Amino acid sequence: MSQLLFSGADWSYDTIQRIHDAVAEIAVGELGLDVYPNQIEIISTEQMLDAYAATGMPIFYHHWTFGKNYTQQELLYRKGVQGLAYEIVINSSPCISYIMEGNSATMQTLVIAHAAFGHNHFFKNNRTFREFTDASGILDYLKFAKAYVAQCEERYGELAVERLIDAAHALQSHGIFRSPRRRIADLQTEEARQKERYLYQERMYNELWSTLPASSFTRERDLRLAAGGARELGLPEENILFFLERTAPRLAPWQREILRIVRLTSQYLYPQRLTKVMNEGVAAYVHYRVMQRLHEKGQISDGSYFEFLASHTNVVMQPDFDHLGYSGFNPYALGFVMMRDIERIATTPTAEDFIWAPDIAGAGDPMNVLKDIWADYRDDSLIAQYLSPRLMRDMRMFTILDDPGEPQLIVKGIHDERGYRQVRRELAKRYDASHADPMIEVVSADLFEDRRLVLEHKVADGRMLAAQESKKVLQHIAELWGYNVILREVSSDGAPLKEYLASPETSAQVTCHY
Repeated sequence: MSQLLFSGADWSYDTIQRIHDAVAEIAVGELGLDVYPNQIEIISTEQMLDAYAATGMPIFYHHWTFGKNYTQQELLYRKGVQGLAYEIVINSSPCISYIMEGNSATMQTLVIAHAAFGHNHFFKNNRTFREFTDASGILDYLKFAKAYVAQCEERYGELAVERLIDAAHALQSHGIFRSPRRRIADLQTEEARQKERYLYQERMYNELWSTLPASSFTRERDLRLAAGGARELGLPEENILFFLERTAPRLAPWQREILRIVRLTSQYLYPQRLTKVMNEGVAAYVHYRVMQRLHEKGQISDGSYFEFLASHTNVVMQPDFDHLGYSGFNPYALGFVMMRDIERIATTPTAEDFIWAPDIAGAGDPMNVLKDIWADYRDDSLIAQYLSPRLMRDMRMFTILDDPGEPQLIVKGIHDERGYRQVRRELAKRYDASHADPMIEVVSADLFEDRRLVLEHKVADGRMLAAQESKKVLQHIAELWGYNVILREVSSDGAPLKEYLASPETSAQVTCHY
């Protein structure tokens, strides 16, 4: 009797179940992966495009930008400019893997190994995801968020909600805590908090209160805020959305809640930015090992194995710098070769490896070495610690100094000890979100006189903000704050370089001063 899981490209739901169980036997039973329960959804091309448009989340609030994204992705796909992903996987418990109905049986095997076990293990075990996210609560919170935004559209009008979300989306990258805080609560907690807030507002609202003088408690609080200033407001604050949600004078409670929804969903997606290379590298390594074992065990045919190899090779291909498809390092390529290189260092190290990776060189048991690294590192720390000189040579890495004062580029980091360290350092920096994102903080907020809000951008490596983008984003901040907002760009020693001013009126012009 044939041991093949399938024959040919066709598959059925029974085939998918057999594939899942066979992959689980290898991934969990042999490789020792630890995963959330799996939920596999078969979706159409249109559903995949829809998931693309809404940041890959299965349940999301409505906004016009998602429709725009859908139209763009659908056009590019229909014209043949770009293809679609074979799968999308959600960091939730159960872990949801969306796989395309048009995939062949071989590709379904590949994506189940890649997503339902590779990504799944990484989501569950990596420290960054464990600290920033709660996989058991995200689906309930997304349901709450979608329902709440829909209720606000009915009560306050679609236009008002749309403009608010426009502003919040413009600040998404500045609505992040870079160190772990309280996680998203579950659905029951969020609904209870929302109900309690509304009941309190209805119970306390009475126009007669506005005619009474301020209480001693209110006066004492205002005096304390005025005297304490930045200290009482927790300034400086880099999470601008959080500061506006908590402090903006003119925002209604429902507006603060929507800012909170955008902020928390952005925070939930933040670990994805920090671990793109690792996440894809882990998934590619797992699917490679699983497909190898399935072929060795006679559960997939030679033809299926060659189909897998062709797809795998395309995914982990690193385009040359002069290739039309080049856009930096392919995270799949860099992640996969680093996992394979760590496996090599653990099993067959060279003398050089004992110098550059002494903690894992010759350790044996490469799977446990890899799982320890998968648990404790993110992209920047992985590269800083385990990018080996051999891999730098194989991928022909070096650093270039691009000095505007020099007529030519200067090759600064070459293949010697000093150059290797420089390549490690510079490449790790590129994957450090705190270095990639501009450092903009709220440094001053006047709540009692002109109510002016002041933000400060600390310029690093001479990289100034793009003027047009800065004006547009600052206008959104002014609309949320309700009063004038100033953004100052300063050098590392605090010297002023540039200043923007925005007023909250929709027709207001944003001015810029050097």
